[in-house]
Amino acid sequence: MGLEEAKQKIFRYCAYQERCHSEVRNRLYTYGLYRNDIDNIITYLITEGFLNEERFAKAYAGGKFRIKQWGKLKIKIELELRGLTKNCIAIGLKEIDNADYNKTLEGLIRKKQLQLDEENTFVLRDKIAQYIIHKGYEPELVWTTIKAIIPK
Repeated sequence: MGLEEAKQKIFRYCAYQERCHSEVRNRLYTYGLYRNDIDNIITYLITEGFLNEERFAKAYAGGKFRIKQWGKLKIKIELELRGLTKNCIAIGLKEIDNADYNKTLEGLIRKKQLQLDEENTFVLRDKIAQYIIHKGYEPELVWTTIKAIIPK
């Protein structure tokens, strides 16, 4: 694939949705480009506003929370795996409103409680906590909320 054709493809790729640098770099490598060409293209994409990691972090964090109901810990780990800086990750996580976060957590607890048929309160709490902690919510917050919703 030629350099100009690769540029046009990557412009469309970036215009379709927010992307992080590592996604774009990996895509450019699949086009068979040299590292120097890839660096030049990425620099151009950044200067022209096609690539912005803060914008990506906001879109990613907000989307994963609203659509998949992921917790902040899971979102943070996923953003770290994509090579974003701590500052970008913090900016992205600010997109999640604390009131919405707590409301979603309570909703997940109540929904899971209805799905489980467990007589023992302690076992029920434990199963719910495992499920929600796996979704990336902070363990202390999960347990505090579960104890408030499901008393002994």
